[in-house]
Amino acid sequence: MSRHLNVSSGDSINLRPLSEISSTCLGNIRLIATDMDGTLTRQGKFTAELLQALEDLAAVGIQVMIVTGRSGGWVSGLSSLMPISGAMAENGGLFFPSGNQKPVALTPILDLTEHRQHLATAFRQLQLKFPQIQESADNRFRITDWTFDVDSLSPDELQTLGNLTQQMGWGFTYSNVQCHIKPQGQDKAVGLLQVLREYLPQYSPEQVVTVGDSPNDESLFDQRYFPISVGVANVLEYVNQLQHQPAYITISAEGEGFCELSNYLLKTCN
Repeated sequence: MSRHLNVSSGDSINLRPLSEISSTCLGNIRLIATDMDGTLTRQGKFTAELLQALEDLAAVGIQVMIVTGRSGGWVSGLSSLMPISGAMAENGGLFFPSGNQKPVALTPILDLTEHRQHLATAFRQLQLKFPQIQESADNRFRITDWTFDVDSLSPDELQTLGNLTQQMGWGFTYSNVQCHIKPQGQDKAVGLLQVLREYLPQYSPEQVVTVGDSPNDESLFDQRYFPISVGVANVLEYVNQLQHQPAYITISAEGEGFCELSNYLLKTCN
């Protein structure tokens, strides 16, 4: 069953429906930089429709790059198995070029062991204030950041956690899945801009559409860097918490919203 959310809500007054995007903008797109959880997935899984959309986009020369907060360990496997042109993990910390399971470090870390120890110490300090928070299952596969589950945390508690983390000298963000303790300045936009500059210089900002659904995608919605951005409909759950909102929004939620965008792009190629 399709999931649809109301895009005419008062919370979304700055969001335009995807139907209003011009054919000129769509015709220029050559790269989709997209979040994964809640954006490509539906109820946490990839669908046959999503995988077909990725194949169809590749067939017409539109590349897809996953830009996720998931761990380097997870993304290493996914990037080698899926029909995509590369993937960025840990909210801009690592980049896996197409056909290469060895990551490129986008955030320089001089001593990995010491870095992980400092992250663990920061997490323990947060647990003193919030004893209910639990380390995420995939944290053991991470390099640049540290994650704990977002379940049961209220917006006010997330704000407090962010403030405490920043006071300790770390950055903080969260998605519909996890909270991230990360190096300051490490985010999806910074990482994506570095990847475009150093590895994909053939793409101009006007040829890139960024897609997401959660607060950790907010930097991808910054129109100073990415003029064409799309939120799948479930982004409305966070819209009041986003300083930067997507330029356009789909009617459908999660992976069906991504397929909606894919259909618009494919129509311009026919």
